[in-house]
Amino acid sequence: MSDAASGRGPNRHRSHRHRYGPWRGGPDPLAPPFDVREALDALGEDVLAGGSIRDALRDLLRRGLPGETGRPDLPGLDELRARAARMRRDASRRGRLDGAVTSAQAKLDQALAAEREELAGRDGDEARFAEARLDNLPRSAARAVSDLSDYSWASQDAERIYREILDDLRGDVLDQQFRGMRDALRGMQPGADDAQRQAANQAVKDMLSDLNGLLAKHARGEDTTQAFAEFMDKHGDLFPEDPKNVDELIDALARQAAAAQRLMASLTPQQREELQGLMAAALGDPDLAAQMAALSDNLRALRPDLSWERGERMRGENPLGYGEAADALAELADLDDLLDSLGQQHPGATLDDVDVEQVERALGAGAAQDVRRLQHLERELERQGWLVRDSGGLTLSPKALRRLGQTALRQVFEHLKDGGRGEHDLRDAGASGEATGASRAWQFGDEQPLDVVRTVGNAVRRSVSTTGPRVPGARSPRGVRLEVEDFEVVETERRAGAAVALCVDLSYSMISEGRWGPMKQTALALAHLVATRFPQDALQIIGFGRHASALSVEQLAGVEPDYVQGTNLQHALKIAGRHLRRHPDGEPVVLVVTDGEPTAHLAPDGDAVFMWPPLPETIRATVAEVDALTRYGAAINLFMLGEDPGLRRFVDAVARRNGGRVFTPGLDRLGQYVVSDYLKTRKGRRG
Repeated sequence: MSDAASGRGPNRHRSHRHRYGPWRGGPDPLAPPFDVREALDALGEDVLAGGSIRDALRDLLRRGLPGETGRPDLPGLDELRARAARMRRDASRRGRLDGAVTSAQAKLDQALAAEREELAGRDGDEARFAEARLDNLPRSAARAVSDLSDYSWASQDAERIYREILDDLRGDVLDQQFRGMRDALRGMQPGADDAQRQAANQAVKDMLSDLNGLLAKHARGEDTTQAFAEFMDKHGDLFPEDPKNVDELIDALARQAAAAQRLMASLTPQQREELQGLMAAALGDPDLAAQMAALSDNLRALRPDLSWERGERMRGENPLGYGEAADALAELADLDDLLDSLGQQHPGATLDDVDVEQVERALGAGAAQDVRRLQHLERELERQGWLVRDSGGLTLSPKALRRLGQTALRQVFEHLKDGGRGEHDLRDAGASGEATGASRAWQFGDEQPLDVVRTVGNAVRRSVSTTGPRVPGARSPRGVRLEVEDFEVVETERRAGAAVALCVDLSYSMISEGRWGPMKQTALALAHLVATRFPQDALQIIGFGRHASALSVEQLAGVEPDYVQGTNLQHALKIAGRHLRRHPDGEPVVLVVTDGEPTAHLAPDGDAVFMWPPLPETIRATVAEVDALTRYGAAINLFMLGEDPGLRRFVDAVARRNGGRVFTPGLDRLGQYVVSDYLKTRKGRRG
């Protein structure tokens, strides 16, 4: 029997081998969703403590997320910013910026000393004349170097040192602007003949001419794709940054040019004059100097947002050469930009504004990874629907506000000992309440839960009546089909609705006395309670300072203190009265949280009148609104914060006049008092 026939052929035992390893195709498709609950809870704590939504988000990103050991599990922007600030301090202590001038002066002294020594050993009028010329050189190093441009040196060492002054400074100036220029300038180094110097000088001028032409074309808005490619083919070895387009080329050059300008701005007027003179002498060729000046002007016009004229104060003992000083100032500018982006202080700031590559260059790969994780966290909060973006930046979504209200309410109920939940006294089929055990046919618009058992039973009975009795053992031709007439809904107890107006004080004293956070937590907890447990109730939150206005839950969560004095309770009660009258079938409930007696009221023209101590007109206008609510049948319960005697007299008088109650809760119990009072008050029926 052959191998093939017996099944023992070469393919009989062929096996497929698989290798397993980390997923490398982008985001892991099997990874669980990014867990943002810890970040969201941290956001909620800040908001419930009284902070604004945007401040809370910014603080979260600044702090990062804490780990179990106390160190941040995810370092925040503050830690990265502190590292950048330390690096900036170190960079500012690197040395003195006048190193190019002092180095040129020191080399000039060496050259003159060597030349005088050589001349002293020579006889004749020519040597004496040369000594006289050296003795009459200007004290300025720049002017002396310029005057010696046509001097015939007697000492070869002196001439070499003098040439080093010019060549080194020329090389530093050009190499600072063009990182690859040092190699191109070898033809200008000491020992090169005139032909080599002229060729190297012409090559630099040709490159500058081509570059200025490219930038001018870009500034005019012309397509520079082909021109850029041709420029890089010709001069690309001078640009080790390897820019991919003309904008990247401009960014790199403008950064260096701005650093050179800041170096000039950082020197004293005398040092600046000296350095400019030395640079003019070093460049030598007027055409070369003109091309460099034109380049600086073009870059400045294309990138005006860079800090071109800002001087810096550098400290340290070591004198920095021209290139070293300019590099130090460029590093300081980069760190300043990084500190600004990590600070997130400008309106609408997001972590997308942070240049991760810049972070990696300055702080390392680990810091860049931390920024990417923070960016991921911010994007996930938005992608999962916890944050939404508006004209002012990121803010909490309705989904997040519901969770925030749930947290606030849970904190309140943790301390409530009263188990009452405000049950109502009307009984019939209604929109919400406890199930009665009965059901009825579904009607369009019903929101009650479906009675699944009765619905399916109706469908089965209808099916049997239309198809006849089922034959034992026979297979049913089809399943049970549901029709509209089969559906039934569960009947529930009818709950009487309440019209609730919660008036919260937003005046300056609430923030100055630390009452802002408890007020906000209380209002959010009550709003969530009404929305989830008593949706038939109509709640309106009214904030009042010098003026009053109705606040949505979103506005309440994001409300920030208005540092304007004034407590206009009269305006708040007027708005509350309008709200109650819009819901005449509801139990009228008015709750007022305040820490000061009324000091403002609306004048007939609608403007707010403020005065301390309160004007009699303010008190009369406020009491008039109290009387209007009393006639309507609404009890006003007041929650007094603080121990202001004037407020105590006022709230006691209002309680006697209206029949409401006065509470004096501590800040840690405010939410419990308000929610508990709401639950008890809404049980009553309007007389």
